[in-house]
Amino acid sequence: MVKHLKLFSGILSLFSLISCSKPVARPEGAESKSSIYELSYTDMDGKVVNLSDFRGKKILIVNTASKCGYTPQYEGLQKLYEENSGKLVVIGFPANDFMGQEPGTNEEIEEFCQTNYNITFPMSEKISVKDPNMHPVYKWLTDKTKNGWNTEEPKWNFHKYLINEQGELIKVFPSGVKPLDQELTSAL
Repeated sequence: MVKHLKLFSGILSLFSLISCSKPVARPEGAESKSSIYELSYTDMDGKVVNLSDFRGKKILIVNTASKCGYTPQYEGLQKLYEENSGKLVVIGFPANDFMGQEPGTNEEIEEFCQTNYNITFPMSEKISVKDPNMHPVYKWLTDKTKNGWNTEEPKWNFHKYLINEQGELIKVFPSGVKPLDQELTSAL
C-alpha cells in the first residue's frame, strides 16, 4: 500500500510540475547562433524534409504521443493547422520518451493519427526528444548556443516550440497549454 501511495504521489508531483509550467518567450536581443533552416527530419514515409521548405511561415514543433492524457490535443493541433495554413505549419514529432506513451511503429502512429484525428499536418518519423538519442531538431530547440536563448527540454508529451518566419525560436509552451488557447494563438 505504501509503495502505491509513493508512486501515486510521484505521479501527482510530475503532473503538477508539468501543469504549473508557463510559456516562455525569447528575451529581447537574443539571437540564434545557427538556423533551424539548416536542419531536416524524416517524415513517416521515409522522405527527408528540409525545414527551410517552411521559410516565411511560423512553425509549431510538438512532440506527440498516442497514449497520453494530452493526446486529444491532436484535434486542436489539426484545427490550428487548418485555420492558419497560410502562415503556420504544425509538425508533429512522435516520441516514446515519457512513460512509454508512444510505443507504436511509424505505420501504427500514422494510422492512429488518421483514424482518430484525420491529421493532415506534417509528421516526423518516431524520434527521441531526450538525450542521449535526442533528434538534431530538438538539440537545436534546447541548446541556447544554437537557438540563442532556450535550454528547456520537453518535460512531457505535447510540449510546443514556436519558430517565427525567420527561423528563430520565439516561444516555448508547456504541455498543458492547448493548441487553441489564447496564450498560443495570440503568438501567431
